[in-house]
Amino acid sequence: MLYLVRHGETVWNAAGRYQGQKDSPLTVRGREQGASIGRILANVASALEKPLRAYISPLGRARETAAIMGQYLALDCVDEPRVTEVTIGPWDGMIDYEIESEYPGALDGTDAFNWYFRSPGGERFEDVLKRISDWLSEVQTPAVVISHGLIGRIVRGIYLGMPKREMLELAVPQNGLYVLDAGSVRFLAEADVRA
Repeated sequence: MLYLVRHGETVWNAAGRYQGQKDSPLTVRGREQGASIGRILANVASALEKPLRAYISPLGRARETAAIMGQYLALDCVDEPRVTEVTIGPWDGMIDYEIESEYPGALDGTDAFNWYFRSPGGERFEDVLKRISDWLSEVQTPAVVISHGLIGRIVRGIYLGMPKREMLELAVPQNGLYVLDAGSVRFLAEADVRA
C-alpha cells in the first residue's frame, strides 16, 4: 500500500506563483493541512507495528509537511530526490504575467495542463515519467510519499496506466491523501476516517 501526499499550501501557492524546484514556506492553512494529513495517516496506518517508511522530496515545503505529520505518527524518513517537483527551468518562481512578459508567446497553444513542459531549460515529460517510473519500481511498501502536485498526478497516472493528457488533468488537493492499493486509487480526507 502506498500513501500519496501533496505538501500543504505554501505562500506561493496562495499567490498563484509557480514554485517548481524553488521553495516558499507553508501558510497557516498549509500547516493545518499537514496536521490533518498526519491525523488521517495515523488512523489508517495504526495497525503497523513499526514506523511507516516516508519517501520525502528534499524541497522545504515537503519536509515541513513531513515534520508536521510526524507529530501524529512515527515515520522512517528517507530523502528521495526522484519525487522532487518538476522544474520549469527559468519559470520556477514566476507567475503567468511574468512568464508572458519575459518569454512572449511561449505559452501560446498551451492550456492549464500541458504548459509545464514548454519551459526553456525545464524538464520534459518523458524524463519525469522515467524518474517516477524508476522510483515506483523500487519503492518498498507500505510507505508514504510526501511530494508535490505535478508529481502526484504522474505517480497516480503511472499506477493506473493512464495516458499523458488524463494524468495531467488529475486533481491535486492538499487536504488529504491518496491510497494506492491493489490497482486502485482512492482519496481520503479527515472526515472520511473519523470514528
